[in-house]
Amino acid sequence: MTVEDLHKHITSTSKDTREEFKRLFHGRGGLYEEWRHLTIDSIDSILSVALYFEEAHEDKLIEMLVAFTHASRYKTLVIQRRYIKGTTSEVLVGELDEELYVVENGIKIKLNLLNNRNSGYFPDMKIGREFVQKNAKDRRVLNLFSYTCAFSLAAKLGGAYEVINVDMSKGALKTGMANHSLNELDPRGVSFLPYNILKSFTKLKRKGPYDMIIIDPPSFQRGSFEATKDYEKLIKRLEELASEECLLLSCLNSPELESSFIIDMIEEFAPSFKYIERLENVAEFKSADEEKSLKNLVFKRE
Repeated sequence: MTVEDLHKHITSTSKDTREEFKRLFHGRGGLYEEWRHLTIDSIDSILSVALYFEEAHEDKLIEMLVAFTHASRYKTLVIQRRYIKGTTSEVLVGELDEELYVVENGIKIKLNLLNNRNSGYFPDMKIGREFVQKNAKDRRVLNLFSYTCAFSLAAKLGGAYEVINVDMSKGALKTGMANHSLNELDPRGVSFLPYNILKSFTKLKRKGPYDMIIIDPPSFQRGSFEATKDYEKLIKRLEELASEECLLLSCLNSPELESSFIIDMIEEFAPSFKYIERLENVAEFKSADEEKSLKNLVFKRE
């Protein structure tokens, strides 16, 4: 796919003019070998581009994106060069408002597009949030590794009785509180706990049992969580936290680990939980190898 082909692709995929978030191009899925380093997102009138490593044709790509932005409905173009550590994103066209948010199924989630790593929103988890909203009614929900609490928004809008958000980052939890306020959600019955999850099982157990547990950790975060060695610690304590008919959403976003990594672990260390299904991923995030993409696995305690 040439730069000209890419221009045609995003011209076609950007015809949907709704305010809601849409991924226009997903090179990370490996379907376009020469563009594995590139993603392009539509956020209302903002075109947000992420580059994961440097390529020789970057200047030509940027030139095309600037021209495309000027000729389209988009007013702002933001480039995130994720391969350059310690830098902020660059606004090449237009300007960004100080208070930004993305819309997903009517839910508003705060954004920081100048951050060169995470914006506060993970769009590939949309189907997972839909699942939580659909199944949260009257449940006590434990949201582990809650980050900016998007799962909590879905749970509350789905009628959850109580939601307990747990994350080491006080800054992320503060944004999570702002997200609840942004959506005008009643703060009663919602907790934001700045715990190290792997050292807080006793505290969490006292607040349980939980009717729905969401585990959505980073694949690798030095000093915090490493899926290959730490996920097992969570699964071994799962049955202590869960109610008799607890629903579990276990998430894994490591391309090196397949679904069986979680399924086999739960069968061994939390056998009262039975595997139900793997949720389909968002269509725009299609991957050449789905086992290398996001894995949202649903289990139910029986």
